[in-house]
Amino acid sequence: MGELPLSLAVNGREYEFNDRLVTHSPLGGGEDGPAASTPARVAVVGLGYVGLPTVVEFHSKRIDVIGVDTSSERLRSILDGDVELAESDREELRRALGTEGIRLTSDSGAIAEAEAIVICVPTPVREDGTPELAALRAACTEVASQARPGQTLILTSTTYVGTTRELLVEPLRRRELLPGRDVYVAFSAERIDPGNPDHRQQDTPRVVGGVTKNCSARAADVINQVTDSVFLVSSPEAAELTKLYENIFRAVTLALANEFAEVCRNLELDPIEVTLAAGTKPYGFLGGFPGPGVGGHCIPCDPYYLLWQLRSQGVSAPLLEQVMRVIRDRPQQVVTRVAELLAESGLTPGGARVLLVGVSYKAGVADLRESPALSILSGLAELGAEIGYYDPLVPRVRLSESTELVSEISPAEGSWDLVLVHTPHPEFDYRWVGRFPLVLDATYRFDHAPHRRLV
Repeated sequence: MGELPLSLAVNGREYEFNDRLVTHSPLGGGEDGPAASTPARVAVVGLGYVGLPTVVEFHSKRIDVIGVDTSSERLRSILDGDVELAESDREELRRALGTEGIRLTSDSGAIAEAEAIVICVPTPVREDGTPELAALRAACTEVASQARPGQTLILTSTTYVGTTRELLVEPLRRRELLPGRDVYVAFSAERIDPGNPDHRQQDTPRVVGGVTKNCSARAADVINQVTDSVFLVSSPEAAELTKLYENIFRAVTLALANEFAEVCRNLELDPIEVTLAAGTKPYGFLGGFPGPGVGGHCIPCDPYYLLWQLRSQGVSAPLLEQVMRVIRDRPQQVVTRVAELLAESGLTPGGARVLLVGVSYKAGVADLRESPALSILSGLAELGAEIGYYDPLVPRVRLSESTELVSEISPAEGSWDLVLVHTPHPEFDYRWVGRFPLVLDATYRFDHAPHRRLV
């Protein structure tokens, strides 16, 4: 395993900290038990956007995999190939399902057959920003109740600090299964970047924090099957907070990027040009690009796990609280900007025809989770606009119990008063957008409408 350069902003002397990283040597063992070994069979609990690629990656290493999911509908979708994988992983899954190396089931009892269990269930938040822990608690309860001596249990779901001990270690102790002696328990957060072929799971380092050193070694040997680089931290808590810090940093960066874009517009400057220019500095700057808002499974949700935990302890985090308010309010800023541009053209939102181009939260994926497009469409509808959208990857969007939209078949032929570019996907042609006189570019990088206006 080669040396990994750090991504820090410490005056360009990141290399001085490389010796502080504890790298995992495969099959190295630990001080409190026998050497670890590569598992012959792994059970993956939860087959969503993390679990399913994890199944595919394990199978590609010739490890038998048991995929467990409580949703029979999800299992059918996987068998039908109707899943949100990259095409290469989709093809690998198709091949794997034709072999004996993968078994999909809703029977949690099957996890007893595996040497290692990887928990990949979703950890969303409610409307009020409090964690929705039902799926996580249910999965951990089931795994702890089914665990047998010798197994390695790894939680990968992003969650609050202390979850691994609370939901896995304590139930195991009550069964007189001692971590580090009878079973091996660790936390290793997923690092999957959906729709980005430049960040393959195998090439993306992972962090592992075990309850004991031998727990770390056992868990790291399992995680080493899906990535070439594994780094060890002192505890599950350190690994849990590492994941939260990663996504909180991204939240802060994106909130600042959106605010800076507003500054640039007021000064009649291009925020992309300024950001790229600042990025030429080889130290002390880590930037981000502005957009219509922040969506997906991580940034709009994960920081709330820390805020929720801190509030329960009577501790405040004012910067983070403000950042999350800024992120929450960004879609409404886009709606306000639409209304401003319509007014400049002598139109009012009421009755204006507005088309959103792309509604998924990220280019190249058909994922609507926390997508700013949903709030933007709802906000425009509340102003009385006649709304539509075009997204070849997302055929339908449900805004409420009574409102469902269908993607436009021929958007170029519509009589739209304003076209809002939200999420153009890389494999489709959007040159037709430039034919419309009023184009609002919420990506700040849309090249097919030279007359575009920015949020």
